[in-house]
Amino acid sequence: MRGAFITFEGCEGSGKSTQIRLLSQYLQDQNIPHVVTREPGGGEISEEIRKIILNGKFMEMSDECEALLYAAARVQHLKDTVEPALERGEMVICDRYIFSSFAYQGYGRGLSIDFLEKINEYALRNYMPDVTLFLNIPPRRAFARKHGADENDRTEKAGENFHQRVYEGYLQLLKRYPDRFAEIDCMGDKFRTSQNIVRLLTARVYLK
Repeated sequence: MRGAFITFEGCEGSGKSTQIRLLSQYLQDQNIPHVVTREPGGGEISEEIRKIILNGKFMEMSDECEALLYAAARVQHLKDTVEPALERGEMVICDRYIFSSFAYQGYGRGLSIDFLEKINEYALRNYMPDVTLFLNIPPRRAFARKHGADENDRTEKAGENFHQRVYEGYLQLLKRYPDRFAEIDCMGDKFRTSQNIVRLLTARVYLK
């Protein structure tokens, strides 16, 4: 039986890494086979593409180039990591996926969603997540929690207005794809948030 594909989305500093770590620990305790991965990255070639995308030296990179690099890394990631794990019947937990492209390159950078759908056609056609968990916290509060932006990261250095557009874009995506998203309030205690995620996944029969 094919494994479940669970993705996490949210602004920088929303707590995705923490919640993925806590979920992975829960799955390990329950002896549920799973793979934790990320985008961009999740494989040797995709990780090399990630270095280019996020390199703070490349602030002049065009928005279209950035979007195409994300799409290329995504296809390779699916081939190398996601597809084999799902075929083995393992759950895949992914830190960011295609909705990050829509939020960041679409609403953040101003590229059209139609363009982003076209260059991500392989992922859209073959590997849509079973559920996408959106960790909802406004960017200003998220950055305060993580003590500011990473100056070596192109995306984090993009500025407050950019990250606000991304956040508002996610809210639009929640309305556009209501059957794909589950909204998680993550402004409280991290362990309570983790418990809420486990309850949601259990209710949807991804956890037994």
